[in-house]
Amino acid sequence: MAKPTPKQRPKRASSADGPRAVAIDALLERAYPDAECALDHQTPFQLLVATILSAQCTDARVNIVTRALFQRAPDAAAMAALGIDELEVLVHSTGFFRAKAKNIHATARLLVAKHAGEVPQDMDALLQLPGVARKTANVVLGTVWGISLGVVVDTHVQRLTGLLGLVQDDNPVRIEQVLMQLLPQKRWIGFSHRIILHGRAVCIANRPRCNECTLASLCPSASAVPARKP
Repeated sequence: MAKPTPKQRPKRASSADGPRAVAIDALLERAYPDAECALDHQTPFQLLVATILSAQCTDARVNIVTRALFQRAPDAAAMAALGIDELEVLVHSTGFFRAKAKNIHATARLLVAKHAGEVPQDMDALLQLPGVARKTANVVLGTVWGISLGVVVDTHVQRLTGLLGLVQDDNPVRIEQVLMQLLPQKRWIGFSHRIILHGRAVCIANRPRCNECTLASLCPSASAVPARKP
């Protein structure tokens, strides 16, 4: 059997990066003390659906779409009863609407058939649902039940942890592995919410506001940016 290439091997965090990662998260916690999931939902099922829709789509757009979607189908039984064509129309503006509609419909049917319409509080069971990978499972488990089994890695987390020099990788699973080594488990859930907010508000793609960034002193990517005048 061929040996895995360096890019395939599980990543290992540098021991020196652990304290820096904790210091980064402490600064983020001070800046965003009320950080929480930005996807509107009233039930675990609705959060599950919204997170599936959020792939390659902004949370703001998802929240617009789910207002109408959840009025039409607020729970797994109602979603499973929808025609796939109607579901495609309802989620069309989130992009990749055919795949998303197919996965949401299949997930709703599976929840009804195997879980009495309820979202399971179990990582392995969640990963059996169509369209659900670790990111979605971590969002639901952490946001709804405070179950900390991993770190949510979306495009903001991937981009910012790279800029901060914590993880240099393009694979969400390997990024998550490193972050789980760097941060205490009690920080896994909040870290993702905080760094995502920071990516939207300050460390904006293509136009980062480094002069206003609370993380500038710990960020190698900001070292060449002049300090903000008091």
